[in-house]
Amino acid sequence: MKRLLTLLIVLVFLTFAAFKGAVWWLADQRLAEARLALDEYGVLERGSIGSGADGRLVLTNGRWQDFRLTQPLESGRVEFDAGSPVALLTALADPGELPGEWLLRAEGLGLKLDATMFRNWVTAEGTNVEGDPALLVLPCAPDPRQQLGSGDLMRMGITGLAGELLVQQTANGLYGELNTAGTGSLELDWPGARLDLMAPEDTLASSDAPMAITVRDGGLMRRVAAYCSREAGLDTMEWARRATGALEQGLNARGLAASEQLLALYRQWLLEGGELKFAIEPSEPWLGIPVREADSEGQGAGWEVAYNGAGVPDIYLEILPPEPETAGESEEESPDTNGNPAVQEWYVEPVGTAGQWIGRQVRVTLSNDNVVEGRLVSVSDRELEVARVVAGGEVAYPMLLRAVSGFEVWRRGRSE
Repeated sequence: MKRLLTLLIVLVFLTFAAFKGAVWWLADQRLAEARLALDEYGVLERGSIGSGADGRLVLTNGRWQDFRLTQPLESGRVEFDAGSPVALLTALADPGELPGEWLLRAEGLGLKLDATMFRNWVTAEGTNVEGDPALLVLPCAPDPRQQLGSGDLMRMGITGLAGELLVQQTANGLYGELNTAGTGSLELDWPGARLDLMAPEDTLASSDAPMAITVRDGGLMRRVAAYCSREAGLDTMEWARRATGALEQGLNARGLAASEQLLALYRQWLLEGGELKFAIEPSEPWLGIPVREADSEGQGAGWEVAYNGAGVPDIYLEILPPEPETAGESEEESPDTNGNPAVQEWYVEPVGTAGQWIGRQVRVTLSNDNVVEGRLVSVSDRELEVARVVAGGEVAYPMLLRAVSGFEVWRRGRSE
């Protein structure tokens, strides 16, 4: 009997050791594959690998260094709970065979802020490849092109971002939660959805149900509004109007207009923050936000949004009617291009021809209606530079080409 008991203890110990070794080896292989797959985006450091006999995989002291950022994202503890040892081994052997129910929890997430979080080559390239104006713009300086950045957050006393992440797959759908210290939280609940690690794009088509999202700002927006309005030399209401105007311009550039209630809600959120609840459809255009024709006012349901527990009606987007163009107008413009050769005056020129006018006096109108007049110094693929005389010297003002809405040259007219 004693020998049998000893044999059972040895077998249990060997089985446990084999399980721990298999989990460590499989996890190391999967993380090495992930490191290679992410090689062009950044560097993944897995940290130490641990496991539990109840089907848990634990990674401690991991790190992700995105090539675009100057600071890494660090994680104190990441735990994947598959529900059972067999389910864990199966998932590690084939990530496409995740169990029907699992839980991922990350604790001790931290990202230290730097005055310039994005590397120079990232900011030089820009973020909008289509060239359309950005939708969410929070100006934080007298120049409205200077937006809220990591340096501003540090001056507000926010030196880093820290929090916890929870992702849970159940038979009913997918649930996620991100909680941060002092900068708000985000919750999502997507009934019927299933996360597919091997084909993430299939996740969007895994459910026809809308994704319910809850956003809480944790008092951040009041701090941002107070700081940015002070830096821009505006009162908070005027600053909010400027930011709301940027949203309008961005939508207009895409052929859309926001309803009055949508603009009012956005302005209120900028000023007060609070809790927003809404639903999106990730596979639909504009995430399922209703888009109406210009002549269909009052038809169709609006976007269901709740602000601080109260429903907000009439939230939708509207398609802008095309601007009429007549042949007569284009015919009238052509003689003005030539003008009178004996008279110097301002002539409108296509911004694409700016390179022909280097050294000449120009007048540039920006999308925010600001006008800069001076000597054209240089033109590149993404910006032009105008020098103005200030206190006996010249100061150069670089301007992005996509922000230029008008370009004029002080010149004589051309003869026919």
